[in-house]
Amino acid sequence: MAKKKETESQEAIKGGNSRINALLEQNEMLRSTVSQIEKEFGTGAIMALGANSSLNIQGISTGCLSLDRALGGKGLPRGRIVEVFGPESSGKTTLTLHLVAQAQKLGGIAAFIDAEHALDPSWAKKLGVDLETLLVSQPSCGEEALHIAEMLIRSNAVDVVVVDSVAALVPKKELEGEIGDQHVGLQARLMSQSLRKLTGAISKSKAIVIFINQIRDKIGTMGYGSPETTPGGRALKFYCSCRLDVRRIGQIKDGENVIGQRVKAKVVKNKVAPPFQTAEFDMMHDSGISYEGDIIDLALAQKIIIRSGAWFRYGETPLGQGREKARLFLKENTDVCEEIKEKILVNLEPISESGETSEELPDFDELENENADIEL
Repeated sequence: MAKKKETESQEAIKGGNSRINALLEQNEMLRSTVSQIEKEFGTGAIMALGANSSLNIQGISTGCLSLDRALGGKGLPRGRIVEVFGPESSGKTTLTLHLVAQAQKLGGIAAFIDAEHALDPSWAKKLGVDLETLLVSQPSCGEEALHIAEMLIRSNAVDVVVVDSVAALVPKKELEGEIGDQHVGLQARLMSQSLRKLTGAISKSKAIVIFINQIRDKIGTMGYGSPETTPGGRALKFYCSCRLDVRRIGQIKDGENVIGQRVKAKVVKNKVAPPFQTAEFDMMHDSGISYEGDIIDLALAQKIIIRSGAWFRYGETPLGQGREKARLFLKENTDVCEEIKEKILVNLEPISESGETSEELPDFDELENENADIEL
């Protein structure tokens, strides 16, 4: 019986891998140790990394091709923690709602924990979110929000959990106190304790857990280092596999009317692909991230679309005079848009393992405080 269990343990760890099989046969101490681990902690407690196909990282698209590429090509990774942070009105919630819509299109279930109590259902619907299947919670305190998130994650029934935002996760002790009371490190301890419990469950559930966060000014930096930080302590920075810094870098105008904003996202941390990649895209005030605008940007970079003065042309097909006209043409002619997208995907160079791309990307820090207007 003991011999049979040892054989089963060997099969579990090798998973058809001949090299680990040879090692187990040659090393009796390793074989008995593996058998003991399996006996004490259960089958699958230890295994050959290359033999476990479930460890292959999958992702969900953000709905923006250039941002997916900056993240490594698969979008945001499943089974990982992601932080999206930036200044106010930079498009953080809109970006996450686009991901929710993409997950729902794939048949997934999404949950939105609205700690800020500011979710706009009509705006979410415009972005393509199915309100009838979106799970929404508006917790009264930080402990309640994170406990709800934990229960959803451990159910293994949801694909995306969004917490909006970390800064709004108010500890119960702070709520029960008076305004002006000092509560040093309460929120940081709350996040640290919660993430220690959640990280293993998130990996097993294959859910994407997104924490939206605000930024705060550091006091007394005296010109050294970044003057900005994010609330919630260091634990979230540590446990995140991806961190996205989202900034508004310009306005999009149609004449005198501001119809959108130009957004730049920098992947400041990435454990699943080369970090420090950037993506720029249009975020329209009536429809969110412009899919067609993103296609135009990528096609212009690859010379699939040619710009002559104010005119945009694809082959022999004129797209329109001005970027906005070209965007509307692609929106109305989806077959042309998809044809251009196919050519982009064929020619799109993947990010190398060293993180180098064929494009020269401008320094993100130089653009942080710019407010250039984009005329259409």
